[in-house]
Amino acid sequence: MASSTSASPKTDDLRQVGGLTAAEAAERLRSDGPNVIGGKGRRTLWAILFAQVASPLVLILVAASLVSLVVGDAVTAGIILTIIVMSAALGFVQEARSETAVAALQARLTLRATVVRDGQPQELPIHDVVRGDLVLLSAGDIVPADVSLVEADHLYIDEASLTGESAPAAKLPHAADAAEPAAGDHDGLGFFGTSVVSGTGTAVVTATGARTSYGEIAKHLVERAPENDFQRGVRAFGGLIFRVTTLLVIAVLVINLALHRPLLESLLFAIALAVGLTPELLPAIVTLNLTRGAQVLSRRGVLVKRLPAIQNLGSVTVLCTDKTGTLTTGTLAVVGSVGIDKDDASEAARALEFAYLNSHFQTGFANPLDAAILAGTLQPSDLASYSKRAELPYDFTRRLLSVVVQGADAQPLLVTKGAPEAVLQRSSHVREDAESRPIGPAEHARLARLVESASADGYRLVAVGSRVLAPDELAGADASGKVHPMDPVTTERDLVFEGLVLFSDPPKDGVSDTIAQLAGDGVALKVVTGDNDLVARHVAEQVGLVVEGVLTGDEIRVLTPAALVARAKRTTIFARVDPDQKLQVIRALHDGGAVVGYLGDGINDAPSLHAADVGISVDNATDVARSAASIILLEPSLAAIHQGVVEGRRTFANTLKYIRMGTSSNFGNMLSMTGAALVLPFLPMTPGQILLNNLIYDASQTAIPTDTVDDAVTGTPARWDVGSIRRFMLIFGPVSSVFDFLTFGVLLWAVGANEQQFQTGWFIESLFTQVLVVLVIRTRLSPFWRSRPSRPLTVAIIAALAVTVVIPLSPLAPLLGFAALPVVFWVLLVVLVAGYLALVELVKRRFDNARPATPVGTVRTSA
Repeated sequence: MASSTSASPKTDDLRQVGGLTAAEAAERLRSDGPNVIGGKGRRTLWAILFAQVASPLVLILVAASLVSLVVGDAVTAGIILTIIVMSAALGFVQEARSETAVAALQARLTLRATVVRDGQPQELPIHDVVRGDLVLLSAGDIVPADVSLVEADHLYIDEASLTGESAPAAKLPHAADAAEPAAGDHDGLGFFGTSVVSGTGTAVVTATGARTSYGEIAKHLVERAPENDFQRGVRAFGGLIFRVTTLLVIAVLVINLALHRPLLESLLFAIALAVGLTPELLPAIVTLNLTRGAQVLSRRGVLVKRLPAIQNLGSVTVLCTDKTGTLTTGTLAVVGSVGIDKDDASEAARALEFAYLNSHFQTGFANPLDAAILAGTLQPSDLASYSKRAELPYDFTRRLLSVVVQGADAQPLLVTKGAPEAVLQRSSHVREDAESRPIGPAEHARLARLVESASADGYRLVAVGSRVLAPDELAGADASGKVHPMDPVTTERDLVFEGLVLFSDPPKDGVSDTIAQLAGDGVALKVVTGDNDLVARHVAEQVGLVVEGVLTGDEIRVLTPAALVARAKRTTIFARVDPDQKLQVIRALHDGGAVVGYLGDGINDAPSLHAADVGISVDNATDVARSAASIILLEPSLAAIHQGVVEGRRTFANTLKYIRMGTSSNFGNMLSMTGAALVLPFLPMTPGQILLNNLIYDASQTAIPTDTVDDAVTGTPARWDVGSIRRFMLIFGPVSSVFDFLTFGVLLWAVGANEQQFQTGWFIESLFTQVLVVLVIRTRLSPFWRSRPSRPLTVAIIAALAVTVVIPLSPLAPLLGFAALPVVFWVLLVVLVAGYLALVELVKRRFDNARPATPVGTVRTSA
């Protein structure tokens, strides 16, 4: 029996008309809405704009401007509101552009389902699936909605996400006389978001979107993804800024009140200080950085599903991958076959013939082995005389796939192919000299040597076995109409070992160079494969991968978790591992301190993709794998992953530049203002001037995502280290304050400045030092001019300096509280700025030399 099929009258009608028509589907899509659950989707422009003005800091500023307006200080109120509008507009433009870019990338990663419309199967985005659609399911698919099964052929679905059951559930179609399933009977149902492990099926969609079982659960839950390394770093950094800001603002407010200065003026000044110290454009800078990184990677064939994954990719220290398609071309070709007697051509031909029958009639998940067999093997001359009676789909525990075929006037024949050890374990006889003979110790030893020899030569192997079945061994239907599948345990037994099919998969060009580059950049490559350890070692030697150690699945099975953590660190190849053991390896590496990237494309890779710090899959992978991954490759390539690692480090480095420069400069300004408030009879800068200063500086920093990054930075894993940021701020902030105090002296004694001139002079000096110090801090090279900034950053710096000079000379100067300065100030400004940059360069050398290295796998987020 080729498939187990029964249907209710309702679903039978749908099958007869070939599913829904396009018009019916369009109408249901309009009435029911898209097939999505709890997705926020793309933010509207109004939502982005609202986010710019909804922060507590902005609301406080709005309140402050209103207070200023009430007390008659219209100029200050106008300045504050103008700054708020300009800052919001800047953030709005950047985030809107980022949102558009991310939406374009996500559109390329939409999961799809095979749906019968107008009598023809067609692939559609899952969000376009509607109630009543007839969907086709096969291994590797995500169930696109809640469905009722019409047909099922050894269909197994992983429902762990809903039920918590680790074992896949066997699925059967409803009985022909049952229009609806009985309460609690889930055998004939599939649920949105679950995944097909093996077999095939046809089903009618019964519910979509929020009406599905998963949607009902989602109504009562707020999904929150686990916090990753990048998010932990941002959170810890936010805590640092909050503590420092609170301390300084309270100190300044207390000092001003103690000196009997007006309460409103003191409050506005303290609020402006808080804004000045807070890098309020950090979310926009981070988003812009990550979005630009995603766009760069997309041009190189790397699509990013979740933006923080870019930074996580830059942190990777261990990359785990299978060998096929990554180290090798992935283009398998049949090079021959062998029986127990390697010189017997008839044995080899029989093995190929049986392999062809198995691959031709199997209907499960398509794989390269079947494609290679069908393309590289002669079709049996009597193929047309065979009909398929049943199938036992492949699963990752048995590692076998069997079909039952029957020729004209012949008994049913079971043909099994799979891993050599799995077939050999179930074989009681071996084909030799066209006859089958029992497998004794001598035959078993010869077969083991045959497998070992072929594996050592680098061939990928598939074994073939067969058995003639008795008619009563085929499955049948019980009285209720449910069809029970054949049992692999009782069916796949007493096989005749027919022989081995040999496949070649040559190494990729240039992969050796990429492995060396990854190693040079601090990323260790580890091979995690279900293949033979001899084959894996042979391939590793071909591509120049140094093998420090090999662990097989059998050896992993007897190790304690702690022992596996210790062994995993010094193991290069994990061979003959099942899906659960892949997951154990990923967790062991992670527990050992590594930041793990995992490349997988199969159904069995989904748990490992979830567990890894960065899950990487390919565009033609199963839906399950693509859904679990955060990075998608348009083709399996180590070179593309290496580019992603480098881009992740470049992205993080530029984000860190903004944070280090902004916090140190702003902290220095706050220290200077605190000191000035103690000795000056007036405010060193008005609240409006502080905000304008902050806006000009932040605007110049929006070009940082385009900046070049030193090779030394991209050559080491990128990790958050808030402790280092704090030390940087506490060291370079006071350096800035030293020159601020020198500027105060110049303005008071050399220039003889009045209040407005003092505020103007410090406004200019503060911006010049903040903007130009970018050139020093952006690179670890000394002197700093050995590393050139990008052209957009250079233009932004020049523009910021020009605006700084022009504003105090413009007609707006009186409104902003600025006054003209004598020529002597400009001369002294050049001296002060040059001295400041020179001192920062010297301090930078000592800081970089004294900075402790972050151990691999350590996330220093303590502040």
